[in-house]
Amino acid sequence: MKRFYKAAGVGETEGGFQVELDGRPVRSPAKAPLVLPSRPLAQGVADEWAAQGERIDAHSMPLMQLSSTAIDLIPAKRPDIVGAVSAYAGTDLLCYRAEHPQPLVERQARLWQPLLDWAALAYDAPLHVCIGLMPKPQPEEALAALRRVVERTDDWTLAALQTATGVCGSIIVALALLEGRLGAEEAFEVSQLDETYQIEQWGEDAEATKRRANVRAEIAACRRFVDLLRG
Repeated sequence: MKRFYKAAGVGETEGGFQVELDGRPVRSPAKAPLVLPSRPLAQGVADEWAAQGERIDAHSMPLMQLSSTAIDLIPAKRPDIVGAVSAYAGTDLLCYRAEHPQPLVERQARLWQPLLDWAALAYDAPLHVCIGLMPKPQPEEALAALRRVVERTDDWTLAALQTATGVCGSIIVALALLEGRLGAEEAFEVSQLDETYQIEQWGEDAEATKRRANVRAEIAACRRFVDLLRG
């Protein structure tokens, strides 16, 4: 789409703040009013609009995308999204450990186990560790506890949690990211640990480089979104 406005700004409106293009309020892709709950988040979205060139690139506007998800998608499909995010606890990345080589085994234990220990204490959700690829059923009490965490998450934070969980392959890493237990780069390092190890051994091709850059950007966007949301 060709850029059709000169300036992007923020205005107050009933229920929060809105992004304005040449004074006209922006709407979501589903044509709903784009009312944001915090001024910092609204300013972040406005900055994305302001940074566009002659053509608008939606992929360069992650805060706008997450805001639209929170408004259009989460309320309409909340039970399904809660279920999908919660389901990651049953096969969480951090629970599946390598048998060998020893350097990888040690790195997984060093970076992953503290996060599982944190989740066990923070959410009363201790998860079992599996060696190899054979799945091991997780305690029903732990799965239920993590589901309750997701259920009580507001629509805006859930938009970021859904994205971060999918990108990281781990609800524990996503929660740690959004709760401030991990920074964005730490979450990237933790969630990409296995691939990083393989790259160290065999090198990285162009496709992997691009994919990892996208993962890093999505994780960073989720953390920034929540930080701005909380003002």
